[in-house]
Formats: sequence, C-alpha cells, structure tokens
Amino acid sequence: MTRREKSSESSSTSDAAVQPLVRAVLNSRKYRGLGIPPETVRDLLEKELSLGRNEKAALKAVRQKLHNVMAPYLGDPDYDQAAHDLERAFASADGYAVRTVCTLILQAHASTRERLPLLETFYPRLFAVTGQPQTVLDVACGLHPFGLPWMGLPPETRYHAYDIHRPRVDLINHFLTQLGMAPLAQVRDVLVNTPDVQADVAFFFKEAHRFEQRQRGCNRPFWQALNVHWLLVSLPVVSLSGQHSLLEGSRALVKSVLGDLPWRVEEFLFDNEVVFAIEKPQ
Repeated sequence: MTRREKSSESSSTSDAAVQPLVRAVLNSRKYRGLGIPPETVRDLLEKELSLGRNEKAALKAVRQKLHNVMAPYLGDPDYDQAAHDLERAFASADGYAVRTVCTLILQAHASTRERLPLLETFYPRLFAVTGQPQTVLDVACGLHPFGLPWMGLPPETRYHAYDIHRPRVDLINHFLTQLGMAPLAQVRDVLVNTPDVQADVAFFFKEAHRFEQRQRGCNRPFWQALNVHWLLVSLPVVSLSGQHSLLEGSRALVKSVLGDLPWRVEEFLFDNEVVFAIEKPQ
C-alpha cells in the first residue's frame, strides 16, 4: 500500500468516526438551528480525539468548549424582533431611531453593552491612528457591527464580518443592506478558515482570551495570517462581575502572542477594555 493510499484510508476512517459525532452535536436541542459551521465541531472533536479520549469523553469535552465558544451566557437579542425594529427605524429615515435600535441590540450582549458609554469617542480615537479604513474585517464579530452608526464609515466601505452564529450573521447582513452597504457578513469559523481578504483594519474584540481557552497558542498564527495593515485587538480590563482587574493579564497575553515580531503596538485604555492597535509591516 502506498503512502497516499494509507493517508486516504486514514482520512476515510477518520471521517467515518467523526462525522456521526459532528451530526450528534449539531442536531442536539441546544445547537440545532444555530447554523454552527460543521468545521468548528469537527475541529474541536479531532483535537479531543487526538488526545486519546474515547467518544463519550470527547463529546463531553467538545460540548463544554462549544458552550464557551458560543457563550450564550453573554446574551443575545431576539433576532426576529431586532430585524423588525431595524426595518421600522430605517423606514422612518430617522438616524436617532436607528441608533436607538442599535443601542438595544448592543445592550443584549455583555461585551458590547460595556462599550455603550464610550461609543461617541471610541472609534475616533482608534481611527486617528489607523486612518479611516476602506476595507474592514470584523472577525469573531458578535454584535459589534451594530456599532457602525458611530464609526462614521461611508456606505462604500467594504465591511466583512465573520461569526459562527447564523441568526446573528443574517441580522448583520440585513442591517448592512439597510445602511446601503454590501452584505458581506459570513458564517465562518475564522480559526479554522481564516479569511484572506486584504483589509486596512481588522477588529478582533474581546475574543483573543477565549481563543486561547479553545486552543492554546492559536492567536499568534491567526494574527499572522490576517492580511491587514492594522489589527485592533481588544481585551477586558475587568471581569464580568467587575470585581477583578484583568488589565495586566490582557497586556501579558498580547505580549506573549507578539513575542519577537517586529510589529508596532499602541495601547488605548478605556473604562472596561483595552485596545491594542497593532501595525503589521506591509
């Protein structure tokens, strides 16, 4: 048997073993209908099985990690109601009404809710360093795209947003269309399938620490793979309870990821998060 044939047989055996487990997770009551990319579950399963775990133990570990990846405890809006509210707001041609609905959507998730008091000054401070981007990547975006009314970006801006939650992505595309922007949001696991779109700026907000929980050491190759001039990485300054400072840990994470990479970094400290503006050599 040739090496290629052995590899093919191994791959086939792996597929036969993993695919039923992938389907079992995706068809479970908790995750059915969320449109989670199968490659996300497959990636988690393969890593657990490679550790020598049996199917039962691997499934248990994957469900725990998927719970952290999806983070339902951080909150979500009622997507159907949010779509209806956006349609009414845009039909009124009232910018204040649009911002009001976006505020309600942003309030539904812990990471974006914390940013609400900062929105008027948040993006101007960042874009003063990066310049106003013409093309944006918003990776593992969550509800962050609903901050667009405060970003001051023109409709011709190419705003690529990526998330693994299909109802969220559908609402984002609905929103982008109503803004007169191209509906470029995609359901994609950026850790498994990193986008290769060339962009001026990438937002990677409040996710780097959770990526490390999913796969230790993954941030460095992920950041290197992003084809962008500026990478804006934000991390929490305090815990969700507000009782513990996370600032030094967040700084240490970014420092460990960058290591000896010759990338310029500027730090922006806000009340509840710190943003690292990282300039990648062109």
